[in-house]
Amino acid sequence: MRILLALLGGFLLSTSAFAQTPDQTDNYLIWTQPQLAQLQQLVDARAAEGLGDCSITDFSQPNSATDPHRRSRLATAAANQLMMAYLEGCSSAAAPAKWRISSDDRRIDTQRLLMKALVRNDLFAYFDALRPRNPNYRALRAAYAAESDDQKRATLATNLDRWRWMPLVMGDKYLLVNAASFEVTLWENNKKLRTWPNIVGKTKSPTPVFDASVSGVILNPWWEIPTSIVAESIGALVRNHPATARRKGYVVQDGRYRQRPGPGNALGQMKLVMPNPYSIYLHDTPNKNLFSEPVRTFSHGCIRVGGAIDLAKTLLEGSATPAQVDAILASRGTTTLSLLKPIPVYIAYFTAEGTDDGGVTYFPDVYDRDPLHLAQNAVETGCPA
Repeated sequence: MRILLALLGGFLLSTSAFAQTPDQTDNYLIWTQPQLAQLQQLVDARAAEGLGDCSITDFSQPNSATDPHRRSRLATAAANQLMMAYLEGCSSAAAPAKWRISSDDRRIDTQRLLMKALVRNDLFAYFDALRPRNPNYRALRAAYAAESDDQKRATLATNLDRWRWMPLVMGDKYLLVNAASFEVTLWENNKKLRTWPNIVGKTKSPTPVFDASVSGVILNPWWEIPTSIVAESIGALVRNHPATARRKGYVVQDGRYRQRPGPGNALGQMKLVMPNPYSIYLHDTPNKNLFSEPVRTFSHGCIRVGGAIDLAKTLLEGSATPAQVDAILASRGTTTLSLLKPIPVYIAYFTAEGTDDGGVTYFPDVYDRDPLHLAQNAVETGCPA
């Protein structure tokens, strides 16, 4: 509830004002005709939001003059159903199952806030506050309302739902990785500040959808090699060609396969500190030539960033100067620098995205997730290829 209160600011009345409302009855309000008309407009307009398939209780039948209580109860149920559609879409529970981005939107006390919106007699502002704040959502919504091509409308509807699965409040400042567009963007107050190209997982090892918190940057990192990659290639190289393995920096320490920092390190010169259960990270790479490819699905799941040192310096503003970062890199010593304040990073998948001029760009569905709407099973991932 605190999240939505913060979004609406002065729109909602105080708790004490609400408690003194004389029309409150058994946790719902007696809806007035203007309020019912507002709700009906919102219900009728839900198709333009990509929510046309959402089932909403019909509150139009009971006569408000003879049975105002029943109609108000039905209207409250309809409003709450529409609210949940605005927050989460109306896909089956299985659809967002692989969209592992945490959100506490379900903890919002929507019933209470709806009552306050009725006291204020402005349902339009209430429902507007339930829409995602990122401008990409607004661009997709506008495109969906105007689009006549069925295939594009399906793609737009899918991506509108994906935005609804994001947290309503994503943070004042955050990183957003779009595995479908091969880009990572830095946002502040829902304005795009910077963009860097990236490389994501192969179709056999797709980058998963999840969120984490970035608290720092490791310069000149060691690579802790995942067991899947050890089994695939590194283990045999260390056993059968030890001299070559040593030249490439591969070592075995306490049963762990690692790669020393250096020009050939698979993580390049930097890696973000972002603990997560998938062992997926944003990092540099020595193979810069792959960033010129239009479709960049080359890794085991991790996100290689073009201009990774620039990303590191940008995130470290106020914590370390560019000159300090350059000096650490030149030293070849592994060093962890903390951000002034941790920021969220969202690893997502949008096959349609808003442009700076309000249009929409469509991207190839490289992981074939649109038809399945994220119903596929996860596979083991790791860093890097």
